[in-house]
Amino acid sequence: MRKLFFVLTGALLLCFTLCGGGRFADAAASQYYLGGMTAGFLLSANGVEVIGLKEVISENGVSCPAADAGIRTGDKIVAVDGIHTRTIEDLGAALERGAGKSSEFTLRRGGQTIKADVTPVKDKKGTQYKIGVLIRDELSGIGTVTYIEKGSGRFGSLGHAVCDEERDSLSIADASVYLCSIIGVNRGERGRAGDLKGLFLSDYKIASADKVCETGLYGTFDDGYDCSALPTVEIAPLSAATIGSAVIYSTVDGTVPQAYDVAIAKVDPNNKQNKNFVIKVTDEELLRETGGIVQGMSGSPIVQDGKLIGAVTHVFLNDPTRGYGIGIEKMIGN
Repeated sequence: MRKLFFVLTGALLLCFTLCGGGRFADAAASQYYLGGMTAGFLLSANGVEVIGLKEVISENGVSCPAADAGIRTGDKIVAVDGIHTRTIEDLGAALERGAGKSSEFTLRRGGQTIKADVTPVKDKKGTQYKIGVLIRDELSGIGTVTYIEKGSGRFGSLGHAVCDEERDSLSIADASVYLCSIIGVNRGERGRAGDLKGLFLSDYKIASADKVCETGLYGTFDDGYDCSALPTVEIAPLSAATIGSAVIYSTVDGTVPQAYDVAIAKVDPNNKQNKNFVIKVTDEELLRETGGIVQGMSGSPIVQDGKLIGAVTHVFLNDPTRGYGIGIEKMIGN
């Protein structure tokens, strides 16, 4: 299963409708648990994605019905004969219903909807109808939780849009969030973004996600999650942020967040791409460990003068010690 690392290295990918806002004044009166822990997100691909084509050996020879019908790697099979196919099991059931007859497949390709007539063949064992595809129905990745609202357990993470490589929207029905342990780091270098190597602790579900948009991925932590060890923090608007020293909280080893020194080099409250801060990593320990900002650190909370002001979102590809951040007021209230 592919791992998607939720840090972007170039322009922000605007793949979802804008999250609602305008509730910052009410939210400012609340207190929040400070995040910084790395989490593993498991999301629906919103269809059955074709990740490869293969030949099928049948009684009549070798063929690939999918390729013959024009299906390509990267296509998403979203319906068969008008019936939605959300999972691999849905596609298998559709093939059995068709019993080898030609079926109309509805595909998503690069933002377009395409129809293809596909005639499955029965495999050599005579047990299954196949069309010759390698498929998946889930996407997974790691990112950083920014905050958890006290009382409600509502969390925000990532600080930027979540996209697959086709830039199609993701369904987040029944999306699960797991504790993730960082077991290694590929250091960032000029011209190449580094990344965190995370291990999903699949027996430790911590939250459920229910919303995804331009400013991140949101949901609610499970009632059993113990927040007592997390520091509490108030939030501050972009107007309170200043050029100068700040701290980010990130997890680059294990499961426990650490504080690292950064400098805010620029504050731009009016940026339309949610690049409200330019930050530079100054912490020698973090520079030794990661080279700066790496994939998987998106969502790391930015704290200045004891208040939560934003989250890390992007890394500069030509300088991994620098990156962008989003103002917390654009995340709060989702």
